Amino acid sequence: MVNPLNRPVRVLVAKVGLDGHDRGAKVIAAALRDAGMEVIYTGLRQTPEMVVNAALQEDVDAIGISILSGAHMTVFPKIIAQMKEKGMNDVLLTGGGIIPDADMETLQEMGVGKLFPPGTNTKDISEYITGWVASHRNF
Repeated sequence: MVNPLNRPVRVLVAKVGLDGHDRGAKVIAAALRDAGMEVIYTGLRQTPEMVVNAALQEDVDAIGISILSGAHMTVFPKIIAQMKEKGMNDVLLTGGGIIPDADMETLQEMGVGKLFPPGTNTKDISEYITGWVASHRNF
């Protein structure tokens, strides 16, 4: 998918909590960069507050959370609450990792965007983010 915007999509990729496995996050960050996006990778052991503050400071279009620790039902709701508190209603919150389908559905009902399991083609992820940003933040 060609980026319909007149600027690069800006994405913050983060690992929240004590989950120390960042290979997937780095692979996604590199794939998004290769797709023409500006990527900010915050590194390991971020808090939801740190992620949202960095996203606000960097004026990102999307936040991508990589989670393998099983804490997704705690992490994503905390990030959503922080985003709402800061008025970030036009920023995509997406992510991926080991998340059961039922939990993905619950999180999406709460306002989280599409979530991606391990093995997802990185082109699908970049196309989803670009499409979402083009329809929600076309400025």
